[in-house]
Amino acid sequence: MTYMLVRHKAEDYAKWKSVYDEHAPTRKAMGGKGSLLLANADNPNELLVLLEWDDLNKAREFAGSQDLRETMARAGVADVPDIYFCETLERMPF
Repeated sequence: MTYMLVRHKAEDYAKWKSVYDEHAPTRKAMGGKGSLLLANADNPNELLVLLEWDDLNKAREFAGSQDLRETMARAGVADVPDIYFCETLERMPF
């Protein structure tokens, strides 16, 4: 499985979430399989988004798209996102 981990700050979580939800069909059309949303316990507007992809190249294409940049701007992303591409090595029970 391929993952894309994104860390960024949102000006307002509720606004960001609304745009994120609206953008779901685009993520799915580009190969996205689902996501996990996490917030920094000390700053709820600092978000970690772990997205699952069926293909690393599709994840990279999505991350580099003009559409994603425009969507993040509309959602109120307040800094430059950190984006990491990850591959599963091993799943451990604990």
